[in-house]
Amino acid sequence: MAEPDLVALLSRIADALDRLAPPARPTGDLSAANAFVWHADSLSLTPVARVAYVEYDLLKGIDRQKAQLLENTARFARGLPANNALLWGARGMGKSSIVKAVHARVNRDAPGSLALVEIHRDDIPTLGRLLEVLRGADRRCILFCDDLSFSHDDGDYKSLKALLEGGIEGRPDNVVLYATSNRRHLMPRDMIENERSTAINPSEAVEEKISLSDRFGLWLGFHACDQDSYFAMVEGYAAAHGLDLTVEQLRAAAVEWSVTRGNRSGRVAWQLIQDLAGAAGKKLV
Repeated sequence: MAEPDLVALLSRIADALDRLAPPARPTGDLSAANAFVWHADSLSLTPVARVAYVEYDLLKGIDRQKAQLLENTARFARGLPANNALLWGARGMGKSSIVKAVHARVNRDAPGSLALVEIHRDDIPTLGRLLEVLRGADRRCILFCDDLSFSHDDGDYKSLKALLEGGIEGRPDNVVLYATSNRRHLMPRDMIENERSTAINPSEAVEEKISLSDRFGLWLGFHACDQDSYFAMVEGYAAAHGLDLTVEQLRAAAVEWSVTRGNRSGRVAWQLIQDLAGAAGKKLV
């Protein structure tokens, strides 16, 4: 056999052996930190040394949502039954901030009790591999997926649905899922309407699509804030970071800032504070 043919044959054999080899086992040491990011390409958890979060008490205008999620999370940390949570609604109103703030608050009161594990939306297909790591861990884990939604041709929602309720193994006792979304049913309204108009049995088709959100036991809605709540956010941030401005100055700046953004929200309030602190030459810690 000619040398080039032998090289090609050996290459094909090597490729075949790679395909037959068992898949790599996911890895992760949940004692390394309080927060982690799941990397699907390497099937590994990367520790996060410092989580960027807003203090629980600084989150204004969402007191009911804060209290409900804190209570659910504190029960879970104590080993009691707790629900998966879907935080849905207006953008910039603190959906992801409240998850990180509650995690930090519970860990402050019970150090090391909870690990926060973030999985990106595009990595949902590897959710089963991540659960292999979490299922055998000693720590209780909040599995966090930010900005979760699905399109009409996306089958990944079925895998997530199996995690939430179904499947032979079910959800591990030491894991809850917290997800945020701008959509209450995680799918666009036009997609749901299209199912109604084209399906042989419209009600069954729609139920299949929206039943995913029903599998979250705790729903927390976030709505656009009124001006008083917006002012409370701005004033709370300013006081916490020692900005030397009167209430009248803060409110005037807040109104002007919200008009230029065309929106009032916690995110807009924080962006204003960053602008005011920068103009004053003051660092935000």
